[in-house]
Amino acid sequence: MPSARQSYTVTVPEEPPAAPLPFIKPQSRRKSPPVSRSMLVSTFVGLLINQAKNSKNAQGLVGLRNLGNTCFMNSILQCLSNTHDLRDYCLQNTHRTDLNNNCRANAALMEEFAKLTQTLWTSVSNEAISPSDFKTQIQKYAPRFVGYNQQDAQEFLRFLLDGLHNEVNRVSVRPRMPMEDFDHLSDDEKAKRMWNKYLEREDSKVVDLFVGQLKSSLTCSECGFCSTVFDPFWDLSLPIAKSSGEVCLIDCLRLFTKEDVLDGNEKPTCQRCKARRKCTKKFSIQKFPRVLVLHLKRFSEARIKTAKLSTFVNFPIKELDLREFASDNSMNAIYNLYAVSNHTGTTLGGHYTAYCRNPSTGEWYTYNDSRVSPMSSSQVRSSDAYVLFYELTNSSRM
Repeated sequence: MPSARQSYTVTVPEEPPAAPLPFIKPQSRRKSPPVSRSMLVSTFVGLLINQAKNSKNAQGLVGLRNLGNTCFMNSILQCLSNTHDLRDYCLQNTHRTDLNNNCRANAALMEEFAKLTQTLWTSVSNEAISPSDFKTQIQKYAPRFVGYNQQDAQEFLRFLLDGLHNEVNRVSVRPRMPMEDFDHLSDDEKAKRMWNKYLEREDSKVVDLFVGQLKSSLTCSECGFCSTVFDPFWDLSLPIAKSSGEVCLIDCLRLFTKEDVLDGNEKPTCQRCKARRKCTKKFSIQKFPRVLVLHLKRFSEARIKTAKLSTFVNFPIKELDLREFASDNSMNAIYNLYAVSNHTGTTLGGHYTAYCRNPSTGEWYTYNDSRVSPMSSSQVRSSDAYVLFYELTNSSRM
């Protein structure tokens, strides 16, 4: 059996090999119909995935070289590499069937991301991999990442997912969206209509996995009229309650969804009163994504210079129950943690790492640029946790 970080790399030759494969008899090999290149690769990748599932020697335990302040990128790439469905999407080359016709000639970002993921899961060497080709493509898509300055991991994640989505968007030509009045519909029907309208323009594997729907309710204090808006979200940025001790993740979510009073200069216009009124605003989750990304707002720019909160946020590894934040209380919304992007240090200088649960074995590992090492699940919680990746449990997938 291969070692913990060992795997196999397949090279498909243009011509059949001269020597027969040892596990195929010569006569049976001659009688077999020709096998296409794509079929051979797909079959091999399928064998790799099955081997990883059935073996204690897991794949995906390869580090990424730091190219110069690129730890933010390495941390997020390792979190995404351990996102089960996204990993398989790349390993099985399914992304190539989804490449947008308008972007097929410019789908280098998706191709490099898939190539990097495949290398992480099929490398025969323990040596770290250089993500330089990937970096070349992400900085073409988002020039803010040109060079080697320190960057924010959550902002990088947003740009990367947006770029990947655009290249595998199943909608080749986005239709124009005429203004429609949905206020006469029930909230559930209105939410469905607005979600379907979103999918008419934005529909990809990335959306399938990462995008949910947020409900915003605005209630007039004068007439009691409540207007609702439903918007897609790719992640939730959660405020951290100031505390000298630790706070719970659920408290951060409650702070995010708590009812706020809009008064003074913030008064909105009530649709019924046709005048600016004091209102209350509240968020709830209408549609839960399969992968929920929670961003802990540790960096504040409220003062002259950016400050960082080092508050310890206690978050569950298993069975994060979010039903109290659902618009419909009958929804199941139970999540398990599978990855964390950590930031140590201050705003003046810091370092990103990742803690990831291997999707094949369920074991946790620390990814620190080039170094990968096993860890206990009891070590996953820390005051360095910055971006949390949760997956919807099988029993609650909708």
